[in-house]
Amino acid sequence: MGEVRFVRMGFGTQAVDYQVAWDEQRRVHAARFADEVPDTVLLLEHPPVYTAGRRTEESERPLDGTPVIDVDRGGKITWHGPGQLVGYPIQKLPRPVDVVAHVRRLEEALIRTCADFGLGTSRVEGRSGVWVLGDPVERRPALGGLSLDFDPRLHDDEFDPRLNGPEYAPSNAGQRREDRKIAAIGIRVAKGVTMHGFALNVNPDNAWFDRIIPCGIRDAGVTSLANELGRDVTLDEVLPVVERHLKDILENADLKPREIERTPAA
Repeated sequence: MGEVRFVRMGFGTQAVDYQVAWDEQRRVHAARFADEVPDTVLLLEHPPVYTAGRRTEESERPLDGTPVIDVDRGGKITWHGPGQLVGYPIQKLPRPVDVVAHVRRLEEALIRTCADFGLGTSRVEGRSGVWVLGDPVERRPALGGLSLDFDPRLHDDEFDPRLNGPEYAPSNAGQRREDRKIAAIGIRVAKGVTMHGFALNVNPDNAWFDRIIPCGIRDAGVTSLANELGRDVTLDEVLPVVERHLKDILENADLKPREIERTPAA
């Protein structure tokens, strides 16, 4: 691949409204498709906003009617806001696009970033994004003095943490020693060019996630670099590290089209 361009759109008091960023994504996407610009990664922070991907179910949205922006990326509902580093890689990839390989590259850049801060993270099979793994179920602390055998999430597929008290809230997954997501990924590919991307929780107020079923996952939670490291971590610290790993991985990737299995003719 050629050189990747990084654009820092705005952070802190200059946080970028979601619609403004979406309009810029579409502009850069069209320019990249026409080969007018190189592969580009937009990096920014959003004011608080909930966005819902195409697979979001009504039962996963905020119960209190909090506004949600429906978007055309994959995945389900999530939150963006202060303390979260958002990246939108806009890349032209060989067709048919290998979407899974693209997601794995983004995950790898974020895994390496967390490692540079002394935090071990991982992938979870069947779940995109970057995770801090919890303890095995049998070694997790009991909730409310009850044995884990009474944990409703083990027996109820429709369990809703929003209705069951703070001990089940996604933001408290670390206290329960459950798997918890530190970075979410949701993308779209149009005309062989990627859009949307990742959100890395650096030091947000994770209670924002308690109004929704984050990414549609009911048996895990969310976390941040600050939560896991037990100290304040700023976007200014994390930004150049993310850029370095994205640059290394994206510029040196051996890009191949998705393999298509062909059924032999009868």
